[in-house]
Formats: sequence, C-alpha cells, structure tokens
Amino acid sequence: MKIDIRLNSEKDTEKLANIIANEVFPGMIIGLSGDLGSGKTTFTKYLAKSMGIKDNLNSPTFTILKTYEGKLNLYHMDVYRLEDIGYDYELDDFIYGEGVAVIEWYPYIKTMLPNQILSLTFSFVDEFTRDVSIEGSDQYEEIIQKISH
Repeated sequence: MKIDIRLNSEKDTEKLANIIANEVFPGMIIGLSGDLGSGKTTFTKYLAKSMGIKDNLNSPTFTILKTYEGKLNLYHMDVYRLEDIGYDYELDDFIYGEGVAVIEWYPYIKTMLPNQILSLTFSFVDEFTRDVSIEGSDQYEEIIQKISH
C-alpha cells in the first residue's frame, strides 16, 4: 500500500510522527529517504518525542548509529556513508532488534533489510512544505490507513 501526503508545516510533521509513534512495535523498521534537509531527522525527532524519549535527538551522520532508551528503544541510523559497505558495520542487532529502527538513507543498505518496512520518502515543495510518499505492506498497511484518515 502506498499513499502520498503533503506536510504544510513542521506541525504537520509532528502530527505524522505522533500517528506513527502510537503504532510502534518491537522490531519495527522505518526507512527514510529524501534530499538533504528534506525533513528526515526532524521527523525522527518528533517520533522519539512521541515515543516518550527525553534525550535530545540529532543526526547520527558521523557516528552511523545512535540509540535512545524508552519504553521501546529507538535505534537511529544514518547510513548515507555506507553505500555497499553496510555489512561491515554489524547493524543487524539494531535492524533486527527489539526496538524501533529508523534508518535515514535506507536504500543504501536495502539488501540488509527485510522486505517489510515502513518507507517514507520526503520531497521538497518549498521552504516549509514537503510531500511524503509512505509505503508498506502487511503489518504496516494499518498504520498507513490511519495516516490517510
């Protein structure tokens, strides 16, 4: 299932993150893609906040992975620099862990991922507006249906 939505403000990004945060489950994988500055980390900050994580979240661009503890742990990865070498970083424990894995630039390690993930692709419209394509199947279809309503 795939839907396209428009986020007209950062508040809309927060609302999207809230909807998804209410549906998280152990082992959930959220793949994010889109141009630099299109909203991937902003979405993840709001997701973490909605999951009850108190830590200040920032992009793991240079560290590859940051973990945040909560009722469900959040594993925030930025794999931009790992194209075709992701296996060298032993990320499986986090991708297939009991927390929620949020993977920015996920297509770079797509071969490491299961077939079933929730994929969000952010696109610029203007300074404040983003279009987001949201795609997933099986257990992710219910989440997408809640987003579309």
